[in-house]
Amino acid sequence: MARRRTLRPDEEELWQAVARTAQPMHPKRVRTHLPKDEPALPPIPAAPAFPHFSVGEKVRHAPVHDLVPSLRDHLAAQPVRMDARNFARMSRGKLAPEARIDLHGMTLTEAHPELIRFILNAHADGLRLVLVITGKGSRRPEDHGPIPQRQGVLRHQVPHWLRLPPLGSAVLQVAVAHLKHGGEGAYYVYLRRTR
Repeated sequence: MARRRTLRPDEEELWQAVARTAQPMHPKRVRTHLPKDEPALPPIPAAPAFPHFSVGEKVRHAPVHDLVPSLRDHLAAQPVRMDARNFARMSRGKLAPEARIDLHGMTLTEAHPELIRFILNAHADGLRLVLVITGKGSRRPEDHGPIPQRQGVLRHQVPHWLRLPPLGSAVLQVAVAHLKHGGEGAYYVYLRRTR
């Protein structure tokens, strides 16, 4: 059933003009459609379009909001699935990686199969902690275009690959490496025990 709406004033005038010329089909049941006297609402003051400023005043910028959390924050928010004591030692760089792979200079299509091969072989060999070096990305000037480009494509893609099949079943924990093992440009990958 269609919802009825109230008529605008110009529509109401037009309706009243038509209603005066019409003859009722059933004169005994005549209803008049007159607008009810409703109390007028006080007008809402318009908000100023621009904040107050004075001539010569420096520009006040709004704080810049980064809607996507940093990679470090995202990985830190993940629940710890491994032994808490070993996780703390790993985060402080006290655990030495048993193997490492360096993906520097590789494209995404080259790096993905290399990472899969490395992780699955390390898991099959019974290794527990491996280091995946991605680098921090090329040092380009900041991109201020309409669509910002992230730097370090491998750095952002590797954690996703480690969660997806076929690697997700072999990986227990992923964390950003300690500075002595590469810092933001490397990841500790703690593997599950082989069965």
